Amino acid sequence: MSEPGADATRARAARADVAVVGGGPAGLMGAIYLARFRRSVVLVDAGHSRVARIPRTHNYPGFARGVAGAEVRDALRTQLREYPVQVLDRFVQFVQREPEGFRLHMGGSSVAARFVLLATGVTDVPPVMTHLRAALDEGLLRFCPVCDAYEVAGRSIGVYADGPAGVAEALYLRHFSADITLFMARGGADIGERERGELARAGIRWNDMPVEAIRRVGERVVLFQGGVRAYCDTLYCALGVTVHSELAGNLGASLDGAGYVQADAHHATRVPGLYVAGDVSVGLNQIAVAMGGAAIAASAMHRALPDSWAPHPAE
Repeated sequence: MSEPGADATRARAARADVAVVGGGPAGLMGAIYLARFRRSVVLVDAGHSRVARIPRTHNYPGFARGVAGAEVRDALRTQLREYPVQVLDRFVQFVQREPEGFRLHMGGSSVAARFVLLATGVTDVPPVMTHLRAALDEGLLRFCPVCDAYEVAGRSIGVYADGPAGVAEALYLRHFSADITLFMARGGADIGERERGELARAGIRWNDMPVEAIRRVGERVVLFQGGVRAYCDTLYCALGVTVHSELAGNLGASLDGAGYVQADAHHATRVPGLYVAGDVSVGLNQIAVAMGGAAIAASAMHRALPDSWAPHPAE
């Protein structure tokens, strides 16, 4: 997002009220709010936002026909350019505490900031499947039933999982379709007796054989189990996510069992000056929620930062 070749020089000299890590909806919204509060802001973005991989979302406010995730990101980037926010296309390797705040290290350069907003997000764990990107783009493979189960209501839906979370997701999707099949990567041994009863009562099918392969065949997905082929119109992958909370954890923030950062109602962690927003924090992984959380965090950070009567960069 910044000028090529300029990052290293600018990063060495960068000092700010707040450093925002992550350039997805939460990070961009947080940076916009902070800039509008007339705070000096540096946003560091490695360019791997999960939102860019969303083909089209229909529950982002204001878009009746849906909008591509990349369009949401690009619109926020355009808005951010209206403010004096320094943007660095870098990867933050680690963050250390300093007497007056934090220092973010990015391999040969660093940024000093009083406060830090982490919006580092999560990454979906994908299945082993040929033509994965095309399957996502065409809605044959999906990751988030909260986001888009409405679009596949009444269709043949498969859920691919490797643990109890798959049972919960299959039961959740049963509200949208009567044609649900649960596919367990390692087979039915991962489904307990209680879960089998729940699935049976809901009319959800499953096969005790492990999944050997997943393929796209025309406009459907086929899963191979012990020589048997099972077809579905769309397949939800419930293998979980990788939560990018290492920076927070290394600073001493509390993480839950899944690796999500725990924070208070103002999105402040137990580390003074460290805030989180978006999918990296405990909560519902949704674009609108991420942006709302960033607004809350930015407002709290502005109130917690010392007042400054220095001239604003635009003055």
